Amino acid sequence: MKLPAILLVLLALAASPFAQEPDKAALREKAQKLADGLNYQKGEITLKGGLAKIRVPEEFRYLDSKDANTVLSRLWGNPPNNDTLGLIVPAKISVASDEVWAVIITYDEDGYVKDDEAAKMDYDKLIQQMREGTSEASKEREKSGYSSIELIGWATPPRYDQGTHKMYWAKELKFGGSRENTLNYNIRMLGRRGVLVLNAVAGMSQLQEIESATPAVLAMVDFQEGHRYTDFNASTDKVATYGLAALVVGGLAAKAGLFKGLLVALLAAKKLVIVGFVAVAAWFKKVFGKKA
Repeated sequence: MKLPAILLVLLALAASPFAQEPDKAALREKAQKLADGLNYQKGEITLKGGLAKIRVPEEFRYLDSKDANTVLSRLWGNPPNNDTLGLIVPAKISVASDEVWAVIITYDEDGYVKDDEAAKMDYDKLIQQMREGTSEASKEREKSGYSSIELIGWATPPRYDQGTHKMYWAKELKFGGSRENTLNYNIRMLGRRGVLVLNAVAGMSQLQEIESATPAVLAMVDFQEGHRYTDFNASTDKVATYGLAALVVGGLAAKAGLFKGLLVALLAAKKLVIVGFVAVAAWFKKVFGKKA
């Protein structure tokens, strides 16, 4: 079973018959120290050797792949994800705070995704397929020691902008016994050879905040010349074997009954990290206390 590094230390301490219940303030201090050691970037960021660029304004910060994974796995308690290109976070909120939200950036180079089915997608059918895929992915997460996932439904139904070749939708998910459901706000930017994936993750109570920030996020990120949707060359370029509907469900993984991207970090897990530490310690105290 893989567990976050900080949690492993706490489990070892909690198992001792002399262990005291962890100090929540001390845990938060450790998390903040880890957050303060990250390399936050602003200005112009180039992704994947010129595939796309991010122009980070003052109200946001960017973390590269290495620092993004530190946040996603060590701070927020999610499975490692080596496909992450980076993380965009609000500049005025610490990544160790319960109030933070983030945009996770990845890239799927599966080919040029045709958008001819945009007007005829059955959203009810899509959400059912996604629920089934989520259920399967949840079983795998639980086998690895992570919390279960349940897809509640659409927070915002899918919509496609024919002019910009960008698609938007939002899902409401429940992680384990979390008190607040998670918002997973999805943006897909279609390109010549693949899709830029932007997943904004937060608590459901932050839906309005995320939707308000979405135009600014969209203005930050774009494909560069030669990689744009309109640069597609039908005689030389690969066409993806799926369309927009499968893109929503999870691209090629949808055909295997899987839900692509479910192992990506979601803030519901992060928000319970501190509380979870205390609960784990209390459990160990209960089990081992009589042996002290």
